[in-house]
Amino acid sequence: MTATGSEPQTGSTPVLDQGAPLLRAANVTAGYLPGVNILDGCNLDLYPGELIGIIGPNGAGKSTLLKALFGLVQVRSGEVVLEGEDITHLKPNALVRRGVGFVPQTNNVFPTLSIEENMQMGLFLRPKRFTERFAFIAELFPTLADRRKQRAGSLSGGERQMVAMARALMMEPSVLLLDEPSAGLSPVRQDETFIRTRRINKAGVSVVMVEQNARRCLQICDRGYVLDQGRNAYTGTGRELMNDPKIIELYLGTLATDVEDAAHQRKP
Repeated sequence: MTATGSEPQTGSTPVLDQGAPLLRAANVTAGYLPGVNILDGCNLDLYPGELIGIIGPNGAGKSTLLKALFGLVQVRSGEVVLEGEDITHLKPNALVRRGVGFVPQTNNVFPTLSIEENMQMGLFLRPKRFTERFAFIAELFPTLADRRKQRAGSLSGGERQMVAMARALMMEPSVLLLDEPSAGLSPVRQDETFIRTRRINKAGVSVVMVEQNARRCLQICDRGYVLDQGRNAYTGTGRELMNDPKIIELYLGTLATDVEDAAHQRKP
């Protein structure tokens, strides 16, 4: 595990590709109001095949980082690079064409449209591939195929989250950005969301996930970043971060008890 100012390391979990990162944010400064920066020199590396988790206190800049990566917040300094190409100032539609998908926390489905029509909206740039891509989605999320004519507005929160993820996958992205995918869901639905995220990752999509449920996020991610006040505070493998006493004390709160209980259960 490394602290602020160090290059991200992978610890005991090897990076899945030892070449250049698939996606890199380098010294990114960004914000919403003139002269007010939410991100202040933030860094992130995502390697092919990885699932990266971003955790930290409220107001740390986690969601702002995702929006900066997806062109929804202006990057004032630093750069964002995708497969060696500078994408810092590209608009979201251009990023979708280049293989970046984004699932916002709220307002992430078209409620008056059916599930199938939501999928069509996700592929509006390449409509001729709908049959092929929907077949892929049906393998990942059979429920959506079974209920494809149902109106998205009639779905539960967890089901809507599934539709939002599936729609983002229609364009066959290499990178998927998830903003608080478990927010507002019941514990059971949260678990389903994390399992679904890992399944998407194992299907070949590299994922960057912002999460308030830090414990579950670190359990499934390959590497994690802890943001604090718009900067990288710590980074390491999910296991390293989840078991580090300093991280537990500063950022994970009640995780300390969970970790101790799990350790006692493992003892003979």
